[in-house]
Amino acid sequence: MNAKQPQTKQIKIKEKPKEESIVNRLRCATLEGVNAQMVEVEATFTKGLPGFTVVGLASSDIQEAKERVKSALLVNDFVFPPLKITIGLSPSEMKKSGSHFDLPLALLIALNKKAFAEEELYVFGELGLDGRIKSSSMLFPLILSLKEQGKIKRAMVPKEAMAYLKHISGVEFIAVETLKEAITLMQERKFEAQSTQFEYDALQLDVEGERYYYQQHYQSDFKEIKGQMVAKRAALIAAAGMHNFFMEGNPGCGKSMIAKRLPYILPPVSEKELLSIAKHQFLDGQTPTFEPVRPSRSPHHTATSASIFGGGSGTAKIGEVALSHYGMLFFDELPHFSKQVLEALREPLQDRKVLISRVNAKIEYEADIMFVAAQNPCPCGNLLSKTKQCRCSEVEIKRYKNKLSDPFLDRIDLFVVMQEVQKEDKADVTSKAMHEAVIKAFVQQKKRGQKRLNGKLNEEEIETYCVLSSEAGKILQSAIEKFALSHRSIASVKKVARTIADIEGHEVIEKRDMLEALSYRRR
Repeated sequence: MNAKQPQTKQIKIKEKPKEESIVNRLRCATLEGVNAQMVEVEATFTKGLPGFTVVGLASSDIQEAKERVKSALLVNDFVFPPLKITIGLSPSEMKKSGSHFDLPLALLIALNKKAFAEEELYVFGELGLDGRIKSSSMLFPLILSLKEQGKIKRAMVPKEAMAYLKHISGVEFIAVETLKEAITLMQERKFEAQSTQFEYDALQLDVEGERYYYQQHYQSDFKEIKGQMVAKRAALIAAAGMHNFFMEGNPGCGKSMIAKRLPYILPPVSEKELLSIAKHQFLDGQTPTFEPVRPSRSPHHTATSASIFGGGSGTAKIGEVALSHYGMLFFDELPHFSKQVLEALREPLQDRKVLISRVNAKIEYEADIMFVAAQNPCPCGNLLSKTKQCRCSEVEIKRYKNKLSDPFLDRIDLFVVMQEVQKEDKADVTSKAMHEAVIKAFVQQKKRGQKRLNGKLNEEEIETYCVLSSEAGKILQSAIEKFALSHRSIASVKKVARTIADIEGHEVIEKRDMLEALSYRRR
């Protein structure tokens, strides 16, 4: 007989309805080297011990943002919810830095009870403790880099940053002054975005549908240099084609004077070049003037390799080569620079870029530079003098000149040996006249459809644009056989001859253009 089984009573437990968790997102960005990477900023509010946490490889300046955000929100009568606030920055494997993350963090916390979807809106701004929104030196490089990548259409930025952000065309900016104003705009969705268009009060030149800018203010004028007709002619050719240029001569003959005046006669700049120059200046901590003058840098020979090319143990930073991008880099007393610096310079002179490799960072940046160098003929400087006696031995002179390797010198297009200044020397040309000749040659190059100037042409472009007349071809062939010119030297001679032909207004390279180009060849 079976015993009765005890009956179990099932108790139904009512589940509490789950609270919908709102995850809002905004976009920001951080710099990796010289390029911006998009960062998605999202916030969650969960039950737990009240707190404020930022995750996603945030640097110390972003961690410090928590205190700035708290203060700015409390000043604006915001009451923090008794919840655990978690701010996530993604992608999580990428390091982020910059005080411009303050504003997106504050907006996500202030709007925690209201869902919104602003997927295309980027938000940048540093917060003051009283809720004011401040600018940052990183904003211009960040927004310009995002625009070049086609990743940004609209951005909320500090109003004070519009003084320089207005130069970036194609982006709609929502300018705000205070955190309260930014919160109101996000709540009401009444964004009054202002579109910008690149404009500059300078002389303009339109060639083949592209606009270029330049000015005719010459702080230092070539009319102040007496004599040295050959060197000034070579300087004109170097400027017109952005060729690498080398000067050798006794102390006081005018090498540095020519180098100092070269930046003012360089070719006009495009909008892209102007903005890129400004971007590098911001990264160096400078405030750009947006003047259409190509940059010029002249580091001392005691400068380290890191200061010339960039570097750093934690974060790789740009150096003098990057700051000379689209402009001129001048090395005075060339043999006194370290062998390491001179040999490392071969990469940017050949490939127009520099790669910085560190354990924690690897960045590559463009370095489209015109390299200008000057040196004395010997350690004492009097080897070419007719009035002073050289005190150097043959061994000292050989050791002095052997500091420059053939592969390095092979990347320089024009070589000039300058003469001593004579009493009867006179000024024969002005910077304005030279600049007009440069602009004329610039127009010729652009009308041929060249994207790069003559000094920067690659092998394929040399064959396309450096067309020789039959006589010029015979002269070049004779020079190749007589001087055993290398492949790089042949290309260099062709590029210089092409620039001379442009200055003279020749469609093809003539015999006299080739003869003059060969006269600037390294002996």
